[in-house]
Amino acid sequence: MKLPVSTEWLLHCATSLAQLKPGDTASAAQLAQYYDLPAAYLAKQLQALVRAGVLSATTGPRGGFRLARPASEITLLQIVEAVDGTSSPYECREIRQQGRGALSPDECRNPCILAEKMAEAHEAWRLSLAATSLAEIIAALPPSAPPRTRRRLTGAP
Repeated sequence: MKLPVSTEWLLHCATSLAQLKPGDTASAAQLAQYYDLPAAYLAKQLQALVRAGVLSATTGPRGGFRLARPASEITLLQIVEAVDGTSSPYECREIRQQGRGALSPDECRNPCILAEKMAEAHEAWRLSLAATSLAEIIAALPPSAPPRTRRRLTGAP
């Protein structure tokens, strides 16, 4: 499965925001500079996380983005689905009923076994992401990572 590059961007941005002190924010420009990303496009992508209730945004000189809920309540699946939607990447087009090898409609009463296996794999992937919170990701980082992220992202200690 191949996801758009913006998915990686937003997973990392959300993880960075989870490392800030409560109440602190980072602007789209700060996040773009931190990861060397195009600021205007990143800002549009971050809005998808705001619409999904993962991030909140404030305006003004001290405005920016922060987590909308505790990191323990935000899963990787919520972030991925905010950007990429919920549909499966595999779409069965019933090619088993086409061409020289075509099966009869009677032979295709049951779903295609390949479509079933792809759906199972997609569901396993979704369950894995749903079972992983941002808090778990932060807990797996070295203890030096959050202070370093805060310092480099916002200049805060």
